[in-house]
Amino acid sequence: MIDEKKLENMVREVLANMGKNESTEGAIKECSETEQCNLDVEDYPLATQRPDLVKTARGQSLDDITLDEVMKGNIKPEDLRITDKTLLMQAEIAEKVGRRQLAQNFRRAAELTKVPDDRILEIYTALRPYRSSKEELLSIAEELEKTYNAPLCANHVEEAAEVYERRRLLKGME
Repeated sequence: MIDEKKLENMVREVLANMGKNESTEGAIKECSETEQCNLDVEDYPLATQRPDLVKTARGQSLDDITLDEVMKGNIKPEDLRITDKTLLMQAEIAEKVGRRQLAQNFRRAAELTKVPDDRILEIYTALRPYRSSKEELLSIAEELEKTYNAPLCANHVEEAAEVYERRRLLKGME
């Protein structure tokens, strides 16, 4: 049985934190699914500055996520996950303010939204020192690129395989 009072308090707390530093000033910028949104630092954080751009995987807006909708069962777990588009918008903002590494991390995270959680955990484990051979890591990289269309992540795993080989961190090199 769900403790409705605790759930309501938790949702209120989350919504209150999302609303901090809220501002609606500035021009509304439009963007499509396939192009950059011309976002800049004033658009950060998106949830408060540009909630019109933030959508769930099922296309709902942040305003659609209410306690009433949760209680009715209309909000699914996937509605609370960040989407690849939102992560790419965050990357765009990070790039504009000179945070290139952070932007690259957001882009890799966007690619990983297509990979099942259990597979991500398996890959994470495989990337730990001495857990995988070079061939196993290269196989993971190929899977990321071909199965999930995640070339940035694939490149990251390929680079790890090369570094692990140089540093003797591959399975069997202990």
